[in-house]
Amino acid sequence: MLVDELFSLLLTYWPVVLVGALVTYLIRNYTYNGLQKYPAPGVAAFTNWYRYAENLTRKTQERHIEWHRKLGDVVRLGPNVISFADPRAIKTIYGLNKGMTKSDFYPVQQAVAKGVRLQSLFSTKDEAYHARYRRCVNNAFSMSSLVGYEPLVDSTTDAFVEQTQKRYCDTGKACNFSQWLQFFAFDVIGEITWSKRIGFVDRDHDVDGIVKFIGDFLSYAAPVGQMPFLDLVWSKNPLRLKLQQWGLNNSVFPVTKFALDQNNLRTGEMEKIKQEGKLDEESGKGVDLLMKFAQAQHDHPEFMTDSQVLASCTSMIFAGSETTAISLSAVFHNLLENPRVYKKLVNELDQAVEDSVIANRTNNKVSWTESQKLPYLDACIQESLRVHPAAGLILERVVPPQGIEICGRFVPGGTIVGCNAWVLHRRPEVFGQDVDSFRPERWIEASPEQLKEMKATMLTFGAGARTCLGKNISLLELYKLVPTFLRNFEIELRDESKYRLYCAWFVRHLNFNTVFKRRELQPEG
Repeated sequence: MLVDELFSLLLTYWPVVLVGALVTYLIRNYTYNGLQKYPAPGVAAFTNWYRYAENLTRKTQERHIEWHRKLGDVVRLGPNVISFADPRAIKTIYGLNKGMTKSDFYPVQQAVAKGVRLQSLFSTKDEAYHARYRRCVNNAFSMSSLVGYEPLVDSTTDAFVEQTQKRYCDTGKACNFSQWLQFFAFDVIGEITWSKRIGFVDRDHDVDGIVKFIGDFLSYAAPVGQMPFLDLVWSKNPLRLKLQQWGLNNSVFPVTKFALDQNNLRTGEMEKIKQEGKLDEESGKGVDLLMKFAQAQHDHPEFMTDSQVLASCTSMIFAGSETTAISLSAVFHNLLENPRVYKKLVNELDQAVEDSVIANRTNNKVSWTESQKLPYLDACIQESLRVHPAAGLILERVVPPQGIEICGRFVPGGTIVGCNAWVLHRRPEVFGQDVDSFRPERWIEASPEQLKEMKATMLTFGAGARTCLGKNISLLELYKLVPTFLRNFEIELRDESKYRLYCAWFVRHLNFNTVFKRRELQPEG
């Protein structure tokens, strides 16, 4: 019979069949969407396993800079993935009404509760859902809301300064500064979200293993996000989710559990706000995000459900703390590596105190309003965000079905495109020939036209409709803690040989070890 003969031939020549299938698969990948015209490193054009393996080196941001400098403004990172280094691509890829959507990389990062994925502003691919969700919570993240959050940031700042003195200055003990700053950022998020510090700073301890969990989670999500189908096999497979729904698998993300517990503690208060839609903004304690989310439930009851509130609180811990901690570490590490800049910034702060631009407060805190009057502080923070943006991978978007033209090149529909901030922020024609140097003066010396172009090229907080919603909160922390800490302490590096960067989606600092000494300042008023 023919079937028997075919089966016999298959058994005999299966190696040839297997090799033929593999070759066909690789050729199909290489020629996919006509992208073979773009240069690619290694075997990236043939398989996404190259992206997966490369990501495990934890140096992706460095590789992307190297590849673009060697191969040009357009580099193929995978069979269907294109990275653009030309700043003009930002408006097309991330601009409004371009039809671009997020790729499958982002849902890999969704938290899970009771077997149900929690869609957040960050992780959802649905643009209509995102727009509606953002309208509900926009007010909670507006610049005007910063006034209400500042007392909450001040509360954690006081604890941070006092614990730094007690645990490190008084003992002479070396500090893992990047972790210590992460503890600060987590507790600030606790204050801003629930008016309650989580306890990282007070205990100098990873509460409930949340920091470790997020670090491990991002280390998983970064490589798996290069081949998202793996997440459906390993972490979010339908059987595992169904078992959770049935209560047979009670595993839950520690971050989700913490947020759920905190929300439950304030159920009565939140129900009142949901019913009345009023916030007590005159109490002096500050209005937190949970209160704002409850108000959004009053204003948008058909959309802002309890699950949406939980997802919002969870994403605050995930994204709001990690990226801010990285940015804080970047500022301080760049200052310590550049003593001239460090000294110049401290001199600006001291002069501002002498000129009464900065008032004397408990723990020498600097207010948001005062920080906006310090041009060199602004330049140092902007330069740190330039040379060390938190995200180390391209911000992936999917081209609409009809295709689109990016920087004069037609890109077929369905292609994943994106820009890497580490690459864009090192464009000589925008930032100057010394783009690899940390030089804050570039932000002061630039003409109005140059400054406009520099700011337009910055991708630290994303761009367009998907610009990071927590941007203002992150900036509030940066512009308050950096000057406050420098007014209180002298910082010195220790064991710099062990320091390194670690790219797991976000580029973290490892072994950023320091010692602190108390600065002698004028008496507090």
